[in-house]
Amino acid sequence: MTDTLTRTAPKRLSTLDKWLPLWIGLAMVAGLLLGRFVPALSDALSAMEVGGISIPIGLGLLVMMYPVLAKVRYDKVAAVTGDKKLLVSSLVLNWLVGPAVMFALAWIFLPDLPEYRTGLIIVGLARCIAMVVIWNDLACGDREATAVLVAINSVFQVVMFSVLGWFYLTVLPGWLGLDAQGLELSVWQIALNVLVFLGIPLAAGFASRFVGEKRKGRDWYEEKFLPRIGPWALYGLLFTIVLLFALQGEQVTSHPMDVARIALPLLVYFALMWFAGILLGKALGLGYARSTTLAFTAAGNNFELAIAVAIGTFGAASGQALAGVVGPLIEVPVLVGLVYVSLWAAKTWFHTDPYATESRTS
Repeated sequence: MTDTLTRTAPKRLSTLDKWLPLWIGLAMVAGLLLGRFVPALSDALSAMEVGGISIPIGLGLLVMMYPVLAKVRYDKVAAVTGDKKLLVSSLVLNWLVGPAVMFALAWIFLPDLPEYRTGLIIVGLARCIAMVVIWNDLACGDREATAVLVAINSVFQVVMFSVLGWFYLTVLPGWLGLDAQGLELSVWQIALNVLVFLGIPLAAGFASRFVGEKRKGRDWYEEKFLPRIGPWALYGLLFTIVLLFALQGEQVTSHPMDVARIALPLLVYFALMWFAGILLGKALGLGYARSTTLAFTAAGNNFELAIAVAIGTFGAASGQALAGVVGPLIEVPVLVGLVYVSLWAAKTWFHTDPYATESRTS
């Protein structure tokens, strides 16, 4: 194996992505105003439900998920899975440490609010598959490793999300003698929502790449097709947030302290998971790029999936859905801040130029 070091220019985000915190804030405000001045909206959304899920919200969630999963290079799984340290570390942090940390924080900070506590636990089970790609690019992490870890997390969630949800929301509280009030869940309902809101866009993303590359080639697919569909992930996210906050408007404005209490454990969670990832990567000798990838994939969560599960299982106006909605509003500014911490750590801890990418060829 030979190593080559190449210098690349820093990634530049589009105006749409660069101002993401602002767009999310405006979507939240727009939703609150709609909920206050158009009270019939809630009834209208309830009238357009199938299986307990509002069709407009469901479409927003699917639109949000598809572009991200269409970006994944599914043919590169074997290349990154050859790095056993990275793979095992990511799996441990994402599927053992992350859910356990969120479970503990939810019970520590919200022992008297079972709906919000359940919502946070669901967030902890929904591992990163979306915005983590943006944070990783900004921090000059290993893009290919991120894409592969995202793909692995996507497949793993379809298989394990409902099982872990049953364990953390029913079994473990019973073992620990904790009050399980408000934690009754239908495992099959969660499984159905995961299959619909993750399985469908995952299959569509895979099919898009397979067909697009076969007919037009990879250059066309990544340089022409992906830039065209990329903004739709944000459009779907903003559309969904507007509708959710329209439904949650009264609860948000009536219980601002509850929202603050949801935000606090999320802040602690992001910090703990990110630093655990970056320090573990450094200890294992993964180098800056892959240590950064490990950190952001460990800290990031798939709020799209968490919101979808909460809506489908508990309803769009539930406390569980509110906890999911608060999630991205906290994640965005916190992880943007951690991007700058990561760039600082590159020079301070790893003694490397973060804009120098290392490519390995066998």
